[in-house]
Amino acid sequence: MADDQQVVREGLVALLGLIDGVHVTGAAANGVEAVDLVARGNVDVVLMDLRMPVLDGTQATARITADFPDVAVLVLTTYADDASIASALRAGARGYLTKDAGRAEIGAALRSTAAGQSTFDAEVSKRLIAGLTSTDQSTDGLTARETEVLRLIAQGLSNPEIAGRLFISEATVKTHINNTFAKIGARHRAEAVRYAYQKGVASDS
Repeated sequence: MADDQQVVREGLVALLGLIDGVHVTGAAANGVEAVDLVARGNVDVVLMDLRMPVLDGTQATARITADFPDVAVLVLTTYADDASIASALRAGARGYLTKDAGRAEIGAALRSTAAGQSTFDAEVSKRLIAGLTSTDQSTDGLTARETEVLRLIAQGLSNPEIAGRLFISEATVKTHINNTFAKIGARHRAEAVRYAYQKGVASDS
């Protein structure tokens, strides 16, 4: 598990030790230490905080899921805002809990995450559902992801750069761009950039 606050880290290690079937193989104070612990082996799940020094939890999650695909990451954090949730899931996190979770909930989440399932607490699930079903009517029905891709296009990013920023494949980026261009009636990037500024998706600031 990884958490930069010593008292929280020690408390979580003690709590995890009380859960049947859970064995803590190491505790990290930052993302670099978390990646190093995973590299040593004998890890099924990483319980990952997000806001940490040296290397934050999102970046550490991306490294772990890329280099050690058999290791699952379960986020446990204070933050449940849309940006934190989205960045963690893009990085490859399989589950997301807030620190309001109790021992039973954490234990159940660890078991389901280790079994290949996704686990989210009630607040995170509500935000995910809202994000999946919402569209921005002011931008011709673009989804949140399409709006995000459009914003990055307006910032001058290439398809590979967008893929890297959002932790998705270039093929997925192309699909989002094709859908976006069809919805807004753009034939090329210059028209898409102009549209982005007109609609306030992008700005000069």
